[in-house]
Amino acid sequence: MDTDTAQSPVTPSRLPESPSLPPPSGMGDPAVEQQLTAEQKRTIVFVIIAIIVILASIVGSIVFLMNQPTGEVARIRDIVIIFMAIQSLLTGLALVVLLIQLARLINLLQNEVKPILDSTNETVSNLRGTTVFLSDNLVEPVIKLNEYLAGITQLLQVIGLTKKASRKTHPKGD
Repeated sequence: MDTDTAQSPVTPSRLPESPSLPPPSGMGDPAVEQQLTAEQKRTIVFVIIAIIVILASIVGSIVFLMNQPTGEVARIRDIVIIFMAIQSLLTGLALVVLLIQLARLINLLQNEVKPILDSTNETVSNLRGTTVFLSDNLVEPVIKLNEYLAGITQLLQVIGLTKKASRKTHPKGD
């Protein structure tokens, strides 16, 4: 037996190449995940420090304004202006966070959901082809065979070679 023509077992180098998809999130290199976690911790610490500084400056400015010898209306006006400025800052920050989340969603849709949808569409097309194949090659011949057998049975009954099958009916009380 010639070893060149014999079928060799399938090795990983002989397997067909599948399309490469990005690894699912959370399934990467542990060292990279540790680095991301450290970055996230630093970001959280900076955000907390910024919030504390902003709150301290707000409290300080309110205390400062309350101790000024100006009129009551001017003092309330200054405090309201400070609160409106803080509200504007928070609204701007919320919009920035919203834009970042929207960018991440678009990235997710383009890089993870779209390949899954493409694969699903391909699978549905294959299934549609299989259904048409089975319909043409299995179901239609069986239906035609049943038609011919019903016709032959009817012909034999008309000629009188077979008796018409009687259907037994059961009383409704059973």
